[in-house]
Amino acid sequence: MNRRTVLITGATQGLGHGIALDLAARGHTVLLHGRDRARLAAVADEVRGSGPEATVRTYHADLSDLGQVRAMAARIRAAEPRLDGLVNNAVAGGGAEPLRREWSAQGHELRFAVNHLAPYALIRALLPLLTASAPARVVNVASIGQERIDFDDIMLDEGYEGLRAYCRSKLAMIMATFDLAAELEGTGVTVNALHPAHLMDTRGVRAYGLTPRVGIEEGVRPTVRLLTDPELAGTTGRYFDRFTDARAHEQAYDTEARKRLMRLTHALVDGHDGPGDEN
Repeated sequence: MNRRTVLITGATQGLGHGIALDLAARGHTVLLHGRDRARLAAVADEVRGSGPEATVRTYHADLSDLGQVRAMAARIRAAEPRLDGLVNNAVAGGGAEPLRREWSAQGHELRFAVNHLAPYALIRALLPLLTASAPARVVNVASIGQERIDFDDIMLDEGYEGLRAYCRSKLAMIMATFDLAAELEGTGVTVNALHPAHLMDTRGVRAYGLTPRVGIEEGVRPTVRLLTDPELAGTTGRYFDRFTDARAHEQAYDTEARKRLMRLTHALVDGHDGPGDEN
C-alpha cells in the first residue's frame, strides 16, 4: 500500500472524524485540522488508537478567518515533507438560528467564507506542497444542496436564510473545483467535488432541525474512494453524487459565471485584512 499524507479540515467531528479514523486504520499519515484545541487533541489520541501504524499530527485554525487559514498553510508547508491529499471538509451548515446572519473575521457572510473562500485559499496556499508531492488529490466536500449564485447579492443581503446561504456556498465550491482542475491540468494534482451522502448523522444536520437518514460511514466510503482509488488517479474537475459522476447545478457549467466568481473570490481572498495567526 502506498502510504499517503492527507490533511482533513473539520476533522474533530462528523464526516471529517470518520475519514480520519478510516485513513488511520489504513496506516496513512493523517493531518487533523480543528478549531477547538482540546477537542483536536482528544480526537488525535482517538485516531492514533484506531491505527497503530498511522502517524497523526494536528493543526489548529479558525477557518472563518482567512489570516488563520494562511497561517496554518504556512505551518504545514514548513513542517510537512509532502502532502498527497487534501480533504476540504470543514463546514458552516444552515445553523440552529438560520435567520440570524453571521460574519467571518473579514466581514464576509459566514457560510460563503467557511465553505468557499477558506477552502479555496487553503488550496492556493498549499499548491507548492501538493504539486511537489504529485500525484496528489484534492477532494472538496460539497453537497447536493445547491442554489444559483446572485452576483448582485453575493452575501445574500436580501432574503437571508442559513440553508440558502449554505447551498450557494456549496455551488461556489463546485464552480471553483472545476476552474482549479482546469488550471492544474498536467501538474499531477487532481481536484474533484462530491456530495458524500444525504442527511448524515452530523451535528450540523441536527442543529438545523433535520432528521438524519444515514450514518457517517455512508459518507466516508465515497470520500475515501476519491482519495485512494487507483482507477480515479487521472479523474479531475468532476462532481460526484457519492460514487456516481453526476451533474451539478447548471450554473456550475456557465463559464462566464465561473469567471465572475473567480474574479470575486480572488478579490476577497487576496484582500483580507492582516496576516492572521491562530488564537
